Amino acid sequence: MKKEFTKIKKILEEHLATINDNTSEIQSLFDYLQELEIKIDKFSQRIDQLQLSQELPLSKPNISPLDHTERKIFLVFYTEDSPLSYKEVSIKADIPFSLVPDCVSSLISKGIPFQRSTFNNQLFLKLNPGFKELQAKENIINLSLQSFIE
Repeated sequence: MKKEFTKIKKILEEHLATINDNTSEIQSLFDYLQELEIKIDKFSQRIDQLQLSQELPLSKPNISPLDHTERKIFLVFYTEDSPLSYKEVSIKADIPFSLVPDCVSSLISKGIPFQRSTFNNQLFLKLNPGFKELQAKENIINLSLQSFIE
């Protein structure tokens, strides 16, 4: 009976070692993905700077309609002058933090231009000032007074 318990204990220890190895591998992959995301953000910043340095006038972009949550997030960026983290956007828009990255990605895919910056490995976003000015002049997003009240 004692031999069987020893055998089971050995099998469980091997299983635990395998789990720990997999956990270490997952953590290293996660760290690699974070480094990759930071590099992509820096690359995106450089592209944004190149576009801004050309000083081409912004033509009226074609923006897809925004849903209610996207409008709330857009309004946070529109009314803020400094770059914001996802956490700050979550607090100001009063929406769950987990929704912010997906909504920001959706805004970008719908044509809203953002400026990205990183500080202490944290991503900060700001609405492109040229687009912000164009929105103020031509109301591209079709914001109503009701949008600001909600």
